[in-house]
Amino acid sequence: MTITEKALAEWHELATAPDPSRLGRLVHEDAVFHSPVVHRPQEGRDLVVTYLSAAASTLGENDFRYERELVDGQNVMLEFVCTIDGIHVNGIDLIRFDESGLIVDFKVMIRPLQAVNKVWESMAAQLEKAAGTA
Repeated sequence: MTITEKALAEWHELATAPDPSRLGRLVHEDAVFHSPVVHRPQEGRDLVVTYLSAAASTLGENDFRYERELVDGQNVMLEFVCTIDGIHVNGIDLIRFDESGLIVDFKVMIRPLQAVNKVWESMAAQLEKAAGTA
């Protein structure tokens, strides 16, 4: 098993059960997160962990599952589906790991528009909740 495959296996465990301290060990200190609803990339381990934890809480609550996985060296594409408040969400996680298996870049794309709007609403609530506990 390659370093990327080991790191990806750990991501699969965290995708629906966010553990910020464990996730922090998987994310590079200079990592970047590209949100489907926030124009500016979120930079740095703390922000990336915050966004990934909120996303896992938002998307992983019910029937979240990865349907397809493509691995090319240190680059991974994961297609996911889930339902939030009766709205079908289809998306892709594009992840780049470094040579030691840390996430250095994480981009999320979601479709259709109704799903983007629902994810934005749910993520905003999760991030607000996280900010209140910080």
